[in-house]
Amino acid sequence: MDKQQEFVLRTLEERDIRFIRLWFTDVLGTLKSVAIAPAELEGAFAEGIGFDGSAIEGFARVQESDMLAKPDPATFQVLPWRGDNPGTARMFCDIQMPDGTPSWADPRHVLRRALGKAADAGFTFYTHPEVEFFLLKELPSNGVAPKPVDAGGYFDLTPHDVSHDFRRTTISMLERLGISVEFSHHEVAPGQQEIDLRYADALSTADNILTTRHVIKEVALSQGVYATFMPKPFSNQPGSGMHTHLSLFEGDQNAFYDGSDPLHLSSVAKHFIAGLLRHAAEITAVTNQWVNSYKRLTWGGEAPPYVCWGSNNRSAMVRVPMYKPTKGNSTRIEVRSPDSATNPYLCFAVLLAAGLKGVEEGYELPPGAEDDVWALSDAERRVLGITPLPDSLADAIEVMERSELVAETLGEHVFDFFLRNKREEWRAYRQEVTPFELGRYLPVL
Repeated sequence: MDKQQEFVLRTLEERDIRFIRLWFTDVLGTLKSVAIAPAELEGAFAEGIGFDGSAIEGFARVQESDMLAKPDPATFQVLPWRGDNPGTARMFCDIQMPDGTPSWADPRHVLRRALGKAADAGFTFYTHPEVEFFLLKELPSNGVAPKPVDAGGYFDLTPHDVSHDFRRTTISMLERLGISVEFSHHEVAPGQQEIDLRYADALSTADNILTTRHVIKEVALSQGVYATFMPKPFSNQPGSGMHTHLSLFEGDQNAFYDGSDPLHLSSVAKHFIAGLLRHAAEITAVTNQWVNSYKRLTWGGEAPPYVCWGSNNRSAMVRVPMYKPTKGNSTRIEVRSPDSATNPYLCFAVLLAAGLKGVEEGYELPPGAEDDVWALSDAERRVLGITPLPDSLADAIEVMERSELVAETLGEHVFDFFLRNKREEWRAYRQEVTPFELGRYLPVL
């Protein structure tokens, strides 16, 4: 037994922890949990906990359903909202087959494989997400329109503000879980919030995003409101994105930094950006995986519908922030297309794979877009070589289906399931008669 496992077992006894929740996700990023007693944990560390993989979205067929959830002791944390006596803790799990080999259906393993490829090239991948979401007065039902908890706007703070108290409680819980929050504030739309997690390695960040989404839901319920990560719940307001800052490190040195470059970008950074741009359409079905995701991308505002990059340009898909230009290790790029309802393991895996492909192949970085891309005409964008992202889930699936990069990154099992699942989602969406259609056509046709 290693030292981390010994620490977990000792902490269970010292803090009177009676329940341990073992967490993992299905292919779509839905959090799953099984609770075990402390007496079972030593065996779980050694052998894993058996479960029926055929009951989990995308995991296994019935004839090969036996799987094991093996807890990762590095992710052990006591859950602050479950009370102190007796306490409840959680750990993320790696999913294995009965013979102990990793499950190809496990999204965490998909990201581990991508990170392993980066490590073979000498890189460590760091990410920093800006998680946006809405607080609603209640969960809407029976076609009732959602109602935001406030009428606030960007950075607004008013006395007795529900959102302010909510963010304070949420951040306190995240800090108690060992998750560092860099910023939090009210976003542009009424009821819209943003919580930015501090930079960490991509696997830790993906774990942290799932924990953050769960904490946000728990705090909202405790305060009598409802939190949603739906990308676009309001027709006339901006959607919720997950702008993600990325960087590669070689040891302690930021591989994206070059002090002699006007933008302080190294050749590695430029090739990485070029990879993101060239493969942007292919990975969009993963970074924006829901029918509703494309309502956000086509709405405008700060959601980027076009493939381009720019220095400090918030209308570009990839932005080069200039917050601390003299601090080399702060050099990073920001990808603005993903939304906060993505599966972060798969999202980070395809972003990394696309960027690394650019580095490996030496892709040339096209000229940056310094104008407001939304304000340009279609003809002007064509002249500049700016192409659109897929504007529907159907289009995104079609491009992804032809992508060798995404197939290799996700693995055959996840790739095939993801495509089947998303085709079914699009089919169900196309069959639905919407309130828009009823309101527009019933009176006149």
